[in-house]
Amino acid sequence: MLRTIRVGIALVLPALIVTVFYVQKIAAQAFPRMSTAASMDQLILTLAEEERDLVEKAVFDLGNLGDAKLLPTLEALREGSLYLWIKSDGTRRVVIGRESIVRDEVSGFLVLKAYGADPISGSDGAPLFLPEERLESIRISRRLRIKITPLLNRLRLFSPEAVIRESAATKVGLSGNHEALPLLSKALAKEKDRWVRFALTEAIGLVRLRDADPAVRKAAAETLGQIHAMDSVPTLEARIEVDASGVSEETDIAVKAAVTEAIQKIKAWEVWTRTVETIFSGISLSSILLLVALGLAITFGLMGVINMAHGELMMLGAYTTYIIQEFFVAYLPANIRDFYFILAIPFAFAVSALFGYCLEKSIIKKLYGRPLETLLATWGISLILQQAVRQVFGAANVDVASPAWLSGGLRLAVGIQFPFNRIFIIFLSLFAVGSVYFLVLRSPIGLKIRAVTQNRSMSACMGIATERVDALTFALGAGLAGMAGAALTLIGNVGPDLGQNYIVDSFLVVVTGGVGKIAGTVGAAFGIGGLNKLLEPGFGAIYAKVLILLIVILFLQKRPSGLFPDKGRSIDL
Repeated sequence: MLRTIRVGIALVLPALIVTVFYVQKIAAQAFPRMSTAASMDQLILTLAEEERDLVEKAVFDLGNLGDAKLLPTLEALREGSLYLWIKSDGTRRVVIGRESIVRDEVSGFLVLKAYGADPISGSDGAPLFLPEERLESIRISRRLRIKITPLLNRLRLFSPEAVIRESAATKVGLSGNHEALPLLSKALAKEKDRWVRFALTEAIGLVRLRDADPAVRKAAAETLGQIHAMDSVPTLEARIEVDASGVSEETDIAVKAAVTEAIQKIKAWEVWTRTVETIFSGISLSSILLLVALGLAITFGLMGVINMAHGELMMLGAYTTYIIQEFFVAYLPANIRDFYFILAIPFAFAVSALFGYCLEKSIIKKLYGRPLETLLATWGISLILQQAVRQVFGAANVDVASPAWLSGGLRLAVGIQFPFNRIFIIFLSLFAVGSVYFLVLRSPIGLKIRAVTQNRSMSACMGIATERVDALTFALGAGLAGMAGAALTLIGNVGPDLGQNYIVDSFLVVVTGGVGKIAGTVGAAFGIGGLNKLLEPGFGAIYAKVLILLIVILFLQKRPSGLFPDKGRSIDL
C-alpha cells in the first residue's frame, strides 16, 4: 500500500510541478500587464493633482521610463493641451485635446488618449467630441515646463524616426546630465542605425566625461577621440581650459593627457573632412557652372550669337518648375507630389526651347553677323522677360520646395555628408553633356548642325535647310538654359533676377574654354569651379571671385582663344 502511494506521488508530482509552472507563466504574462497598464494610467492621472511635488515627481517618473508613447503626454502637458475628463460616473481620465472645433455651436475638442495619442472613439464609433465645460485644463508652473524639455529629449531617444533619435541623443549628450545615462545605454543596446549609434556613443562619452571617477573620464575621452566626435570638441576644450587663477576643471593628469590627445585626433580628422568637402564643393559648383554655361556654349560658341537673354531663359525654366509644383499641390494626391521635379525638368526644357525657337525665327535670324545689334536686342528681350515675370508672379521670390527624396545627404563618414540635391545636379550636368555629345556627333541633326556651322553655303547647296537648323540649334541652347533653371531651384531662390546672377559666369566659362569648343566649356567649368572653392577658405567668397576674374584675364592674355584655339565657326569636340 505504501509502495503504491509512493508510486502515485512519483507520477503525479511532476505533472503538478509542470502545471504550476505554466500557470505561473501565464499569470506573469497576463496580470503584470494589467498591473503595468493600471499603474501607467494612475501615474498619468497624478499629473492632474493639485500638489506640485506629486506632479513634478510624476513628470520625472514618466520621463525616465524611456517609453516613446509618453512623448505626446509630456508635449501636451508643456503646451497646455492636457485635460482632466471627469466622466458621468465620476471616474477621472487624462486626455489630450489638441484639435479645437465647434459642433452645434458648442466649443470643444476631439480628444486623444494620453498614452500614445490614439483617437478615442465614442459610442457611435466616431472620434469622441467633448465640450470644453466637461474638461479641466491641467496647468503647470513655468519652472516645471522648462524642466520637461530635457525629459522630452530622453523620450525621443526611442522615437520610430532615426533622425529624431539622433538629434535627441546629441542634445542629451551636450546637456551632460548623468541621470540620462541609463536611458542612453538602454537606447544604444537596442539601436541598429549606424549614425544614431554614433550619436548615442558620443552622448554617453560626454556624460561620462563629468563622472567622479578619473578612470571613467579617461576612458570617455579616449572613446570620443577614437570615434572623431567633432561636436564634443568645445566640451573637451572647456574641460582642460585654464581660468584666470591658473586652475582647470580637470585636475587629473592622466585625464588631461587623454583629453588633449582626443582633441588632437578630432582636429586632424576635421582637416581631412574639410579637404574632402572642398573637393566635393568644387565638383558641385563646377557642375552648376557647366549646366548653366552649356546652353550658352551652343548659342554663343557655335552660332556666334551673343545672347544676353540667356539668364532669362534659365528664369523661364525655374518658373516653369514652380508652376508644375503648384499644379501637383493643387490637383494631385499628396503621396505623389514629391515627384513633380521629374516632370518639371523636361517641361522646363520644352518651354525655354519653344521660346528660343520663336525668338530665333522672329528676331535673331535677322541679326546674324551683327554682334552689336544682337547684343542690344537680346538685352532688351531680357528686360521685357523680367518685367513680364514681375507682372505675372510679382517681384518677390516664389517658393520652390525641394522634393523629399532630394532632402538630406549621403553620409560617408563622420563630418562628411554630400547633399542629395548637389549629387543630383552633378549627374544632371553629366547627362546633359553626354546628351549634347551624342546629339551633335551621333545623330543626323548633329551632322547637319556641324555642316551648317562649318560651311553654310555648301550646306545649302547640299539641300540642308540652314534656317531650320539655325532655329533648332538656338532652341537646343535655350532648352538647356531652361533645364539649368529647373536645377537651380534646388539650391537657390526663384525670382525675376535669377538669370542675372549667372549670366557673367556663363560667358566667363564659355570664353575661357574657347568659343565653339564644348569640351573647353567642360574643362573651364571644372577649372573655375574648383579654383573658386579652393580660394574661398583663405580669401572669402567675394575676394575669391575677384581673384578668379583676374586669373581668367591673365590667362586670356596668354591664350586669347581659350583652352582650345578657335578654328572658325566649327564644332570640334
